[in-house]
Amino acid sequence: MSPGPDDERYGARRPAGPGGSGPTRPGLRPTKATTLIVAALITAGLGWLVMHQYFAQLPNVTWLPGLILAGLGVVEAIAAHDTKARVEQRPRSGALNPLLVARLVVLAKASSLAGSIFAGWYGGVAAWALSERGNLNVADANLPPSIGGLIGALVLVAAALQLERAGRVPDPPDDDDSSGGH
Repeated sequence: MSPGPDDERYGARRPAGPGGSGPTRPGLRPTKATTLIVAALITAGLGWLVMHQYFAQLPNVTWLPGLILAGLGVVEAIAAHDTKARVEQRPRSGALNPLLVARLVVLAKASSLAGSIFAGWYGGVAAWALSERGNLNVADANLPPSIGGLIGALVLVAAALQLERAGRVPDPPDDDDSSGGH
């Protein structure tokens, strides 16, 4: 398998030696949207199924987890803005700590997957609550906080993807630009 265009931006090195043979160094790959979508769809189905079968035994959904997910999303969005400024070496942005950037990118990858799992769960619970709305009081009680949790999880996913993108190594300047425009 040949390395993709984003491999070097995330720290993967092309194989050394003649002809490019040899092992590659490990590196982070961009998070794939399909991974996040599949995780969300699987947990949405599980959420709906669990609520459909065991709604009487489960506690009601509360607002707190959704608010925490949204709060984490806000923190990661702020970190993404700060990291992007440091990577681009904007004035008054401060020094860039490469190890911190790597840790933030790993956090972002984990957060995007966790956020998509939570979004799927809350989406499944919300779908169940909508289908049982008016028939069961528990469905009516669980609908607003499950929609709030879904929104909080989506905020986390969006912020995590933004933070992951902010940690990319910028492309090197083209040699054509430095030749005086000829």
